[in-house]
Amino acid sequence: MRNRASSAGKGAGANARDAGGALVEAVGRLADKAIDRVLLTDERITSAADGKRLLAGEADVEALAGDIQRVVVLAVPVVRRLARGARLTRVPWVMVASSVVSVGVAVRTGVRELQVLASLVAYRLEQATGAPSEPALVKKLAIDLYLDPKRTLHLADERLRLLRLTRNWVLSGAVGRKTSKRATMALDAAERLDAAALSARWDAMRRRQDESASGS
Repeated sequence: MRNRASSAGKGAGANARDAGGALVEAVGRLADKAIDRVLLTDERITSAADGKRLLAGEADVEALAGDIQRVVVLAVPVVRRLARGARLTRVPWVMVASSVVSVGVAVRTGVRELQVLASLVAYRLEQATGAPSEPALVKKLAIDLYLDPKRTLHLADERLRLLRLTRNWVLSGAVGRKTSKRATMALDAAERLDAAALSARWDAMRRRQDESASGS
């Protein structure tokens, strides 16, 4: 009996990890597509004030509806675990359903906030360098600013903080926490970027990586 219980527990843990990994992967694809759509256009947000005005209106993310829905579906087991963590002996489906709807709203809102922020970041880089913005750099800066506008930006690598972005969107939605204040702070921070210095640091990092790869 204990062996069966242990095996069941291990299986449940593995399933939870797989579900969490799939959710993070889906959020990564969604963020990637959302920012790519911004960069493929010539339209740019040119100031924090313009970005804030745009966010005050209705969000139009219908082109990403399928990707958003996938994130929401994958978030369901996470929401159920959150409800269990609140020490509820039984998890009412109406509570889960309500939380999932809230997660959907949070993800749609978050996608729009990230797109507007990425547009301003791209504009600042393009103005500073006189060249098209590097998509990987735009994504790195936009996600880092979105998650923590007060944090000093580091470009030690190209990795995106997708796990934290996933937690941010899912947890914010599940508990009904708004992200608008942080999004406006991120826009203000983007407007203050030393875009020329960041672009130079990024190029230097990429050159070092290329030299290291060719040397090996």
